[in-house]
Amino acid sequence: MKKNKFIYIILVIFSQFILSTSAYSDILKIGNESAKVTIKVFSSLTCPHCASFHKKIFKNLKQEYIDKNIVKFEHHAFPLDLAALNAEKIVRCASNLEAKFKLLEKIYDQQKKWAVGSDINKINDFLLKIGIDSKINENDLRACLKNEETQELILNERIKAQKEYNITSTPTIYINNKKYEDKHEFKSFKKEIDKLL
Repeated sequence: MKKNKFIYIILVIFSQFILSTSAYSDILKIGNESAKVTIKVFSSLTCPHCASFHKKIFKNLKQEYIDKNIVKFEHHAFPLDLAALNAEKIVRCASNLEAKFKLLEKIYDQQKKWAVGSDINKINDFLLKIGIDSKINENDLRACLKNEETQELILNERIKAQKEYNITSTPTIYINNKKYEDKHEFKSFKKEIDKLL
C-alpha cells in the first residue's frame, strides 16, 4: 500500500512538471500536427512588419487553413530587444494555446502604444495591462516577467533559429522549410500554400 501511495505521489509530481514546462513551451503551435503544410514565422513582437504580417495574413490564414486542419502554424520567438522579450513572456503567461494566440494578437494590435520609448518599466506596465485585460491575474503576470526559465527558453529558441535558419530580419517566414520571399499579403501567401496541397 505504501509503495502504491509513493508511486501515486511521484506520478502527480511528474504530471505537474509536464504541465508547468508545457505552459512555458518555447514554440507556440496551432493547427493540425499532421498537416501537409507547416508555416514557421520568426518574429520580434516590437517589429512593425511582424505586426503587419499578423494583421494582413495570420487572421485569414487561421480562418481558411488553420481552423480547417489544413495548415500548422508556428510562432517562433525572435526578440530583437528587451521589450520584445518581455512581451513574449507575457504571451506565455496565458493558460492555453488559444489564449496565448489571442494575447499575441492583442499585443500586435496595440504595438504602437506599448513598443515606444526606452523606459522598460513603462513598457512592462503597458504589457501588464494588456495581460490583465485578457483576464490574467496581475501577480501571475509579474511572476511571468521575472521567470528566468521562460526567458532562457525564449532566448535559446532565438539562438537555435539563428543557427538553423540564418535569420537576418523579422519576420522571416518559412513554408515547409522553404523561405517565403513574396509580398506580405494574403493573396500571394495563399498562392504559395495552395501549390503544396
